[in-house]
Amino acid sequence: MSVTDSTRPHPRLLGRATVNAVVGLSVLYTLLPVLWLVLAAAKNRDALFGSDLLSLGDFSFLRNLGDLFAMDGGLYGRWYVNSLLYAVLGAAVGSLVSVACGYAFDKYRFRHKEKLFGLVLAAVMVPQTVLALPLYLMASGAGVVNTFWAVFVPVLFNPFGVYLGRVFSQGYVPDEVLEAARIDGAGELTTYVRVALRMLGPGLVTVFLFQLTAIWNNFFLPMVMLSDQDLYPVSLGLYQWNSSASVSPEYYPVVIMGALLAVLPLVLAFALLQRFWRSGLTAGAVK
Repeated sequence: MSVTDSTRPHPRLLGRATVNAVVGLSVLYTLLPVLWLVLAAAKNRDALFGSDLLSLGDFSFLRNLGDLFAMDGGLYGRWYVNSLLYAVLGAAVGSLVSVACGYAFDKYRFRHKEKLFGLVLAAVMVPQTVLALPLYLMASGAGVVNTFWAVFVPVLFNPFGVYLGRVFSQGYVPDEVLEAARIDGAGELTTYVRVALRMLGPGLVTVFLFQLTAIWNNFFLPMVMLSDQDLYPVSLGLYQWNSSASVSPEYYPVVIMGALLAVLPLVLAFALLQRFWRSGLTAGAVK
């Protein structure tokens, strides 16, 4: 072997270095906005528009936090509670509905099952913004516009969650176990609740996290449905404050602080439930 060949980088090492560089750049690209948000939330209004954002001076985190919950009579606290109700309760009920539907598509035979499931897959590709106007007209006909139910009911049904529910049912619930439960005298509902649903735990948590993220970040549907500020979620409320900041600059620090607090529930949910959703993502990978 020549000296030139011995000093030439090994292709595998070169490929690994390239992958590590790409991963490092991706992590940096992802974390920089979060770092800016954390630093900006601790600064006063003058520091936000200056060049000393990275300095340790002008530390106003507690003041900004107090101003956030005092602004407009403490409206942000009401928005936060609304978002928790919409997202947590909606994701919990919605994930139960989605997994139950997916289980039915997987384990039962009925007429036109695959055609109906094809409609579910087609609904996955429909953007949610396209459905906002039809949902508004339906809510207007039902007389629930500008109420809690106008935002809560539509988020309970998620076609993508139904698709995931069927995948998890195929990967986690063996048909033999269900047959054994039926032989022991268990009814279909008892078999699902006491046997299948326990096996679907990781899948249920995974669907819950997907729906929690989608509902928490939902913006267009509340904007169409709601006109009462007391019913706003955090996303719509911060958008309104940010629009007012061009006229009233005192809104800028509280908007940034509010955005930082708005990230925390999703971070906590993924951190606390990671052992479930990580296993849920591998459902059906190994037969």
